[in-house]
Amino acid sequence: MALVRSDPFRDIDRFLQQVWAGAPTARTLSMPMDAYRKGDRFLVSIDLPGVDPASIDLTVEDNVLTVKAERHAPEPAADVQTLIAERPSGTFTRQLLLGENLDTSKIEAEYDAGVLSLAIPVAEHAKPRRIEVRAHGEPHRLTA
Repeated sequence: MALVRSDPFRDIDRFLQQVWAGAPTARTLSMPMDAYRKGDRFLVSIDLPGVDPASIDLTVEDNVLTVKAERHAPEPAADVQTLIAERPSGTFTRQLLLGENLDTSKIEAEYDAGVLSLAIPVAEHAKPRRIEVRAHGEPHRLTA
């Protein structure tokens, strides 16, 4: 039995990525993500299938959140011949520019079933707040 691939465009795409990005083991890979707002939090889901959670590195500097992770290619045994190797391995990197209205000190991260989930709360100073309106003629109650 033989394995046959019938998608020549995938091979061309992979070849061009390798030419532009260097050797497959040296290139930096991106990761697909979804981002949305729910209430007072921004939620981000990043696909990282097959990544060891210990290899995930999250850093925030100057409102830029950097996500880095590594996935190592399996090392085949001496008597194994690789026929198809399409799953990318190496270092995956993604940077997100976070607005000033987000509280970067309270980011929560969880990794489950190959998905890194981030919850980024809106900063207290950016949340809507109610301002009391005083009727004309009421005693002056403004305080500094």
